[in-house]
Amino acid sequence: MDAIIIRDFEISCCVGVYDAEREKPQRLLVSVEMASDVATAAVKDDLRWSIDYDAVCKRIESIGKERSWNLIETLAVEIAETIMREFAPMSVIVEVKKFAVPGTAYVGVRVTRPQ
Repeated sequence: MDAIIIRDFEISCCVGVYDAEREKPQRLLVSVEMASDVATAAVKDDLRWSIDYDAVCKRIESIGKERSWNLIETLAVEIAETIMREFAPMSVIVEVKKFAVPGTAYVGVRVTRPQ
């Protein structure tokens, strides 16, 4: 299956369960893999037959800024469900990385949503 991939898109949003985490926006990295048949887009060389990854990035950024989040799990699910609803891939995998735990490169969550 073909896929459109966005890797480590940086967003800033208020996320966390502890007061110290919620004092200011945190840097998160969001990765998205959208299963999509790109054959027609490739043959026609026309974005109208594909998923516009720039539009997806803008939507991810707007979701992050819409409100504050307690859990990155909730944010990841919201991103995945929005992508499925608004961009209609066959499936989507969303990974959110957070840099909050000392001694780790990051902590994260990955969610998958089929069509």
